[in-house]
Amino acid sequence: MGMLGWVMMGLAIWHFTIFLPDRFWGGIVGAFVGALVGAIVVGLIIYSVKVSAFRVPGEKATDVAVILYAIPGALIGIAAVYLEGIRREHRG
Repeated sequence: MGMLGWVMMGLAIWHFTIFLPDRFWGGIVGAFVGALVGAIVVGLIIYSVKVSAFRVPGEKATDVAVILYAIPGALIGIAAVYLEGIRREHRG
């Protein structure tokens, strides 16, 4: 259930990319992939550090705090794709 929560949080944050100029590497789909991958990876890292085991939280271990672990990851993923898009735009 934790993975589902992280994906949904990444998806929710991705919706706010419509307010940014479209300079993402891969366009809006690139921003989508960056948000999802970032949310999943960082959510998994933070949860793994918390419980000292590399695993996805199950139904009983998932709460609001666990879902919020995805927010920094989604923002980092979106920022990485955006900066790569700007870099490729200036180079080309």
